[in-house]
Amino acid sequence: MKKDGRYNVSDLTETQFEPGSHELVLKNRLGIKSAQEMDVAEARALEKAMSNFIGSYAEKHRFTAADLSALHKDWLGEIYDWAGKYRQVNISKDDFPFAAAAQVPKLMSLFERDVLQRNTPCNFKDRAEIIRALAETHVELVLIHPFREGNGRVARILSTLMALQAGLPLLDFGLIAGIEKEAYFAAVQAGMDKNYQPMEVLFAGIIERSVESS
Repeated sequence: MKKDGRYNVSDLTETQFEPGSHELVLKNRLGIKSAQEMDVAEARALEKAMSNFIGSYAEKHRFTAADLSALHKDWLGEIYDWAGKYRQVNISKDDFPFAAAAQVPKLMSLFERDVLQRNTPCNFKDRAEIIRALAETHVELVLIHPFREGNGRVARILSTLMALQAGLPLLDFGLIAGIEKEAYFAAVQAGMDKNYQPMEVLFAGIIERSVESS
């Protein structure tokens, strides 16, 4: 993962950086050394992948951990060798530790059997139930942080696909990328105590904004 202040990696011996990138960019298949260039490459790959993801999952599809690995690989497979694989390093953000790498496979299995089993397919008719399902699923996936890079975006992909199952439009996450960025991270942290209300508030705003702009 990029060593740009956003994340801290506990054991750099498990992380290979692209030669000549000054340890700013992970070793990649494209030979990209610039963090800015990598941001563009990842964004373009995500845009291309999303066009394939939309419509690929039926309204009654129950998502699995394998689906999430496949989504990650389809998005980043042309960039990183480890795309679609669970991370092997412990990571934290602003001194907030995500799940230990050794626990990720077990946690993802539990995530599938519990959270994904209950919340997908996301065919709830009541808006409050949809918001609850999106908030819980999003928070729990981000807390596990199963991949070395792109976890927040995979969580947003899943939220979008779940929203489509519920008959909602494509979700606009501009709020959490802008003025609500700090509130978003606080909402993720609140999920440590199974308190999903802060994230529910954010998703209510995201859905309202998305519906209005659709």
